[in-house]
Amino acid sequence: MAGRPHVVLGVTGGIAAYKACELLRRLTESGHDVTVVPTASALEFVGAPTWAALSGRRVATDVWTDVHEVPHVRIGQSADLVVVAPATADLLAKAAHGIADDLLTNTLLTARCPVVVAPAMHTEMWEHPATVENVATLRRRGVLVIEPAEGRLTGADSGKGRLPEPGEIFETARDVLARSAEANVLDLAGRHVVVSAGGTREYLDPVRFLGNRSSGLQGYALARAAVARGASVTLVAANVALSDPAGVKVVRVETTAEMRDAVLAAATSADAVVMAAAPADFRPTTTATAKIKKAEDGSAPAVHLTQNPDILAEVARERPRPGSVVVGFAAETGDESGSVLEHARAKLARKGCDLLVVNDVSGGKVFGEPENEAVVLDSSGEAVPVPRASKSALAHVIWDRVVAGLVEQGPGGS
Repeated sequence: MAGRPHVVLGVTGGIAAYKACELLRRLTESGHDVTVVPTASALEFVGAPTWAALSGRRVATDVWTDVHEVPHVRIGQSADLVVVAPATADLLAKAAHGIADDLLTNTLLTARCPVVVAPAMHTEMWEHPATVENVATLRRRGVLVIEPAEGRLTGADSGKGRLPEPGEIFETARDVLARSAEANVLDLAGRHVVVSAGGTREYLDPVRFLGNRSSGLQGYALARAAVARGASVTLVAANVALSDPAGVKVVRVETTAEMRDAVLAAATSADAVVMAAAPADFRPTTTATAKIKKAEDGSAPAVHLTQNPDILAEVARERPRPGSVVVGFAAETGDESGSVLEHARAKLARKGCDLLVVNDVSGGKVFGEPENEAVVLDSSGEAVPVPRASKSALAHVIWDRVVAGLVEQGPGGS
């Protein structure tokens, strides 16, 4: 695309319309040229002057303004990406049935670029068979419909239907736009993937625990990238202080045992499992019910450890869904017994997974940093080095390899 990417931001008449202001700000501040197309009902929540001030452009509100420029056709034709956030049940129904009775629905019919839709509505409306069918229709046509979040809705109601955080919608939109030249942007559509992230904790007492330095950033990048490629994503997160990625089902755990149970449960319907988390290898044989006190004589208590279950090896061995692709991570350091890659190759053979992403963590590299570099090993022995770049870039390299494996096996892992 030449020049600044042109994004159309459609806004419909839901209470979450005010959140689109933050999404608009992020898009404009990151160098995107944004045209806001609010519906008449959206303007009841947020007025046109607000959209104009934040976008720096005149707001397109109807098909009759500047009619000589044919806005109902030109806006969609010139877009590099269309994002609708929030999208009401009414908008989903109109889009699914090709109804074009205002500027936004006309734009959706004329756009030939990727379209991202972020619904927001009450749970009953989201779960209604009509909405379910409309969403399925849009997805079959190549529209990326992001799953709503769970949480507080209008009034006292809570449930699924909340608009994901604007920052997370922005990350998904930017990811889709970056891949818009790909032949199949949504190459994980119809697939369910499971990603683990973070580091587990094994408690010594109610206060202290054994843990590690995993931040969860790479696992969350993998989850975001999978959503942007059309997947249904379950993210098993251990002790991670990050915002939930848009469109992702997040299962929170603390210990390795809890992570094992959550991963195995989700893996029964998964086409791919990516174990980016750092489960603790050991746990104390006993956990004190009260805080362990310092001894008067200065002695330290002995801590006896036992080995935790090996989640990656178990998933790779059991393959809860036949034909699934299993990816492991190895945070390695070289020592006198072998190099980082030598240790990693041994781990790949031992675990039995299809791919192993190897990080050299000597000196604490990778942990908590926005960038990563790695080597991706496969079971045939091929090693693909991934130069230092964003963790999102590495995530897409991994999903490229996963998609290749799934294509070889056929749809649904069969």
